[in-house]
Amino acid sequence: MADPDSYRTIDAAAEAELEIKRSRFRCVLAPVADEEAAREAVALARRQHWDARHHCSAFVLGPGGAVERSSDDGEPSGTAGAPILEALRASGLTDLVAVVTRWFGGTLLGTGGLVRAYGGAVRLAIDSAQIREVRLVQLLTATVDAATAGRVEAELRAHGIMVVETTWGQQVDLLLGVRPAEQPTLDALLAELTGGSARARPSGEQWL
Repeated sequence: MADPDSYRTIDAAAEAELEIKRSRFRCVLAPVADEEAAREAVALARRQHWDARHHCSAFVLGPGGAVERSSDDGEPSGTAGAPILEALRASGLTDLVAVVTRWFGGTLLGTGGLVRAYGGAVRLAIDSAQIREVRLVQLLTATVDAATAGRVEAELRAHGIMVVETTWGQQVDLLLGVRPAEQPTLDALLAELTGGSARARPSGEQWL
């Protein structure tokens, strides 16, 4: 069962290419945060590869993959956008776009051939991508003395506590990210490291 407090995406853009009967299918995967960024990735492929006949695409957005779109970009209906989208769904990844650029090789591939080629190019790119997990964490702020802030931050990191941001002043605010089950550990660490002077204050939540 999927964890509602985490999802997987790609860490950086990835590419793959295959050739079938002299038609080239080049897939670019890119991490994106919204539809605008996904559409810009398609536009970029058009600008970079203006000599290609088709730039077919699909994207999946949101922690649960709730937003999906696909485009055949002139290929027969269902032969490009749908298999690209299906490959993304099967991977379990989200917040990414796949753009498959095709250079026609002079031989018609047929409906089945196109479906296999577009889906296959995406799967190859996924296989080469670096995957990372994004977690929904509670944000907490702890204020500590400047003289001990460096040691406190280092110890928190050493114990697996995510230090999201450090704001220096006369005192230092540490913005920390934890899962609910980790908060007792954080509270105990802060008490031990600061002699009980620092407590973690709720500061919302965020996907990180």
